[in-house]
Amino acid sequence: MEELYKAIEEKILSSGYKGTFSGEEVYNDICDEIEDKENGTYLLISKKDSGDVFTYNVSIFDDNFNLSVLKINSENEEFIINFDE
Repeated sequence: MEELYKAIEEKILSSGYKGTFSGEEVYNDICDEIEDKENGTYLLISKKDSGDVFTYNVSIFDDNFNLSVLKINSENEEFIINFDE
C-alpha cells in the first residue's frame, strides 16, 4: 500500500498543489466516501480543515475502485490531477 500512497502523493505534488495531505489520507477519504455505494461513477466532494475542497471522480466496481480525476480547489487556485494518464 505504501507504493500506492506514494504514487498518489507524487501525482498531486506534480500538479503544483502545496497544501498539506498524504496519499494515505486521500485513499482513506475515498474509501470512506464510497462505502455502501453501488457500482457506478460518482463525483465525491470532501472539504478539508484548511478549507481546500477535493472533488474525486471515482468509478466503483465490485472489488475495487478507480480514481480517474481529482480536482483540488485551494483559495483562488484549481489543480486538476488525471490519474488515468
